[in-house]
Amino acid sequence: MRTLYWDCGMGAAGDMLTASLLELLPEPDRFVDKLNTLGIPGVEFHREKMVKCGITGTHMSVFVHGEEEIAEDYEHNHEHAHEHEHEHTHEHEHTHEHEHTHKHEHEHHHHSGMHDIEHIVAGLKLPEKVEKDVLSVYGLIAEAESHVHGVPVSDIHFHEVGTMDAVADITAVCLLMNELAPDEVICSPIHVGSGHVKCAHGILPVPAPATAFILQGVPTYGGGIKGELCTPTGAALLKYFVTRFGDMPMIKTQAVGYGMGKKDFETVNCVRAIFGEGEDKMDTVLELSYNVDDMTAEEIGFAMDRLFEGGANEVFTIPIGMKKSRPGILLRVMCKERDREKMLYLIFKYTSTIGVRETVTHRYILDRRIETVETPYGKVHRKLSSGYGVSRAKYEYEDLAQIAHRQALSIEEVKKLLEDI
Repeated sequence: MRTLYWDCGMGAAGDMLTASLLELLPEPDRFVDKLNTLGIPGVEFHREKMVKCGITGTHMSVFVHGEEEIAEDYEHNHEHAHEHEHEHTHEHEHTHEHEHTHKHEHEHHHHSGMHDIEHIVAGLKLPEKVEKDVLSVYGLIAEAESHVHGVPVSDIHFHEVGTMDAVADITAVCLLMNELAPDEVICSPIHVGSGHVKCAHGILPVPAPATAFILQGVPTYGGGIKGELCTPTGAALLKYFVTRFGDMPMIKTQAVGYGMGKKDFETVNCVRAIFGEGEDKMDTVLELSYNVDDMTAEEIGFAMDRLFEGGANEVFTIPIGMKKSRPGILLRVMCKERDREKMLYLIFKYTSTIGVRETVTHRYILDRRIETVETPYGKVHRKLSSGYGVSRAKYEYEDLAQIAHRQALSIEEVKKLLEDI
């Protein structure tokens, strides 16, 4: 089982997460070249080696039309405040401090909303899964800004440089995660820093309101380090990709990456990524159960589709007898802990239930990966599963069905053809 562990003892930002993952690749420069050919408008990625506290790592910079975004900490020293240039490029992608509603205008820069973000991402021609990941992560940021500023997501407008900077970081991390394809992502509790940060709207406490909103339900802590260690982009990426938070598990390490922030502290300012083979897979899932006796089969089917689209691991029904001798349906949704609130929203929106029961369970599953097989009938995806001393392979049904339809064959006949290749 491929396991990725992120040590965020000095927080996280998009550039630091990008750099930590780059160091896990055998040819990081080639991947940076790939990033620079994506065509993100006005964006150029730069990678450089950096040494902090005697440890060598990678620092990533994103330039938008030759400009690198700089943020400012706010520190109170005795009787007066000092504003200083913010070197800590944790924070070079501070989406939150360049966020404006439609009522604000900027004299020199264009502003983008979520519709513009979707248009930009669609133009990058990313793999379908990566495009979905990018928009989902950016959606977490937009949702946070919407909540903080009390306006609909459709009215949130982002400053041009901050927008492209965040799009660049999010796209880079999503592509790297797709490249590494970890089966499990574990993260330490996140150090968010302390003090205040200077934003376009004024002086805000650390963690900034958008970051605090995104990190709801995630273990975090502050400390003696003054400054913003975790940015909204870093928070959103971790919230989206991390399977669970906790101590480093047992891993047969294959690679270690250090993603450096620019600012210097007494503690090495980096995100550390550890990648390797974990033990046979066990994870924690939630079972959300609820009974209904007043929904049609079509309505239940529609609700199940919405739950799967929302990221449920599994949704299934069981016929039951209910009070007053009425037949009913028990619906059970299996999901990751991080998806609890989303699943509850979808359950209450699309079903008639007025209550949901939650059970925390452990499951043991085989290590799984998808490979693409070239055949005379086109590309076919095959799922390979292994662990606990067993291994098996299975062609994806959708690919088999397409071949069967084109060749006027049955599914079994297509399987036989593929086995004979």
